[in-house]
Amino acid sequence: MAKGFPVGALGQHAPRWLAGRWFTALWLTLLLAGGAAQAAERPVLLVMGDSLSAAYGIEQGTGWVSLLQARLDGKARVVNASISGETSSGAAARLPDLLGQHEPDIVVLELGGNDGLRGLPPRQFETHMADMIEASQASGAEVLLLGIDIPPNYGRAYRDAFTGVYTRLADDYDLSLVPFLLEGVVLEDGLMQSDGIHPTAAAQPQILENVWPILEPMIEEELNHG
Repeated sequence: MAKGFPVGALGQHAPRWLAGRWFTALWLTLLLAGGAAQAAERPVLLVMGDSLSAAYGIEQGTGWVSLLQARLDGKARVVNASISGETSSGAAARLPDLLGQHEPDIVVLELGGNDGLRGLPPRQFETHMADMIEASQASGAEVLLLGIDIPPNYGRAYRDAFTGVYTRLADDYDLSLVPFLLEGVVLEDGLMQSDGIHPTAAAQPQILENVWPILEPMIEEELNHG
């Protein structure tokens, strides 16, 4: 044992070099712990969507969900669980595992396009959406609905029944709602791909602008109460 170095905890007679290393190690430990805690406190957003949120036909990094992550600038973490071709049935089957894995604070439901294009019964679509809303809320997450529309050739009665699902769910479960995700996109030159269904990369900033005014207050609330 070196002269002047007491047995046990560091005391006032500990060598300066050892005390310095001990202080540095303590400082780094506290810094890392603080960083981990800060990261853990960031709200988590889970986006459950179809091709409109999966950047179909464009570069992945140009999709509106990627633009959202960039805009948040680290204040929140976005998990994009969207799959091209997804239906409400498929999403409802996948959601429980995703809720358990990511424990999101906000669940964004962007679904229905494929249900509508396949002519599936609106009541069936509504049942699946209600199941996802209830599962999300039971996990402690807030839910945001993103509404869509379907082409006119499906007939006014079917379109009204289909789009009415979003407003009814929003009313029944007291949810925030973006009535039409593609507002300002579908009728604009250069903002839709040749299939007439999927937006181009140039349309993605507008889609984010449609979502942001409704989503931002939800995120701020999570940050203030986190």
